[in-house]
Amino acid sequence: MTIRAVVWGENVHEQTNEIVAEIYPDGMHETIAAALRQDGITATTATLQDPEHGLTNTRLAETDVLLWWGHAAHGDVSDEVVERVADHVNAGMGLILLHSAHFAKIFKRLMGTPCNLTWREAGERERIWVTSRNHPIAAGLPDQFALENEEMYGEPFGVPEPLETVFISWFQGGEVFRSGLTYKRGAGNVFYFRPGHETYPTYHDPNIQTVLCNAVRWAFNPAPRVKDVNDAPNVPVDQALEPIEERGPRLHKDGEEGYR
Repeated sequence: MTIRAVVWGENVHEQTNEIVAEIYPDGMHETIAAALRQDGITATTATLQDPEHGLTNTRLAETDVLLWWGHAAHGDVSDEVVERVADHVNAGMGLILLHSAHFAKIFKRLMGTPCNLTWREAGERERIWVTSRNHPIAAGLPDQFALENEEMYGEPFGVPEPLETVFISWFQGGEVFRSGLTYKRGAGNVFYFRPGHETYPTYHDPNIQTVLCNAVRWAFNPAPRVKDVNDAPNVPVDQALEPIEERGPRLHKDGEEGYR
């Protein structure tokens, strides 16, 4: 079955920083999309600068998994688009948050927490350990692998307790971090993956590309999207599955809207 992925990139640093532009001449989003295509995943891209950030309702309806990278311009993302993406996740679209997307509006919206952490930009070694060997996101990986240059993210990480912790990282400066976390939001599978600082060639690393391809396949939900995910319809007394009698006063009359 074909999996349709959209890689969303903020596409700011690639335009303003020579180092980032040299490492990712076509943008980080295109580098990630190219890796997914090599694994047989249908991958297209969208950026902050596109109309509606490239995430129209029609396009999201045709997206099985959305990957999100953001850093410098979280505040420039439209709240309307954020709510639209959240609705599609709750309806069954997969979502993968990358690196600085821990502070993206969509991640905070879905987590309901500050999603804060400690950090240091020093280009230090990161050693990523697989903590769940049999997890599909870790398929084909060694027990641990290293990135020679990365930005440090450290605990405490202000997110809800995950369903699964797939990876943890150790940094040269001594910190540790839960680097691969899974969640369920409505019918949607959500994965946060830490590595990916823009001034280092992280997304060219074969192990990182393996994680991304595995994560897309894990996040894919083949079931039809859940409809009307925000509705909370009233079921009148005469429509109850078993016969009941009305026994007390009501705030709403039949046919009136209550919960929204």
